[in-house]
Amino acid sequence: VYNRLSISKMATVLQRSLSLGRLRAAVSGRRMMANSESSAPPPSPPRVLITGGLGQLGSGLAKELRGRYGKENVILSDVFKPTKDIISQGPYLYADILDLKHLHSLVVNYRIDWVVHFSALLSAVGEKDVGRALQVNVQGFHNIAELCRSHDLRLFCPSTIGAFGPSSPKVPPDLTIQRPRTIYGVSKVHMELLGEYYHHKYNLDFRSLRFPGVISADTPPGGGTTDYAVHIFHEAAKHGRYSCFLRDDTRLPMIYLPDCIKATVQFLEAPVSSLREDM
Repeated sequence: VYNRLSISKMATVLQRSLSLGRLRAAVSGRRMMANSESSAPPPSPPRVLITGGLGQLGSGLAKELRGRYGKENVILSDVFKPTKDIISQGPYLYADILDLKHLHSLVVNYRIDWVVHFSALLSAVGEKDVGRALQVNVQGFHNIAELCRSHDLRLFCPSTIGAFGPSSPKVPPDLTIQRPRTIYGVSKVHMELLGEYYHHKYNLDFRSLRFPGVISADTPPGGGTTDYAVHIFHEAAKHGRYSCFLRDDTRLPMIYLPDCIKATVQFLEAPVSSLREDM
């Protein structure tokens, strides 16, 4: 059932949602200490590969990391043709996460040290093609984990509030019942657990944060549950109205893209000594 809300009322809902938003750190076996200080760039710049780089987070994170490590040390990748603007900003490569052999060649040829894994089919998109979501989100992550294990790389892959389900507490702690009901959420629970397993089994430096909805004016909605918060403004500009799939009293946690990128960079750069075991 769709509720037809005025744009002004939707803006009020968005404001309420943002007021509840907080970035939850949920690392498979690891999380940042609460008293960790702001990070500083490593003395020797790492070589970073970002998968799924043409999504909402990739180009923004690449810009921030390139400012810290140098333009040539941060390589954006995806399976789509980039715009001229993306090409002008720094290195871009074709990288299919389902092709493990090709991924190995990229790591060797470009001397990669860290992998930031953003490739995924989000909630709404994944529900339309569950088989493809399983390939990209589950098999794709397994390939990335194996890649990082083989070459002793640092791996960051975000999780999501979608990893929780109807039986989870309304304000869930890091460790709680999850049981999501979307294939995206199920695949992210799999990612968290497999990353934790690889850390304990192979000592993989695996890091993850459970992101809330990420709000950005620079990228179009990509199929996530909270994308309505951005989509309403696109629809307002085009049609003057928006049909929302949520009740008008719905509250969802969100974070602004610049804050999300800042948190990700600090978490990536945090030394192992500033992380603690959760499980």
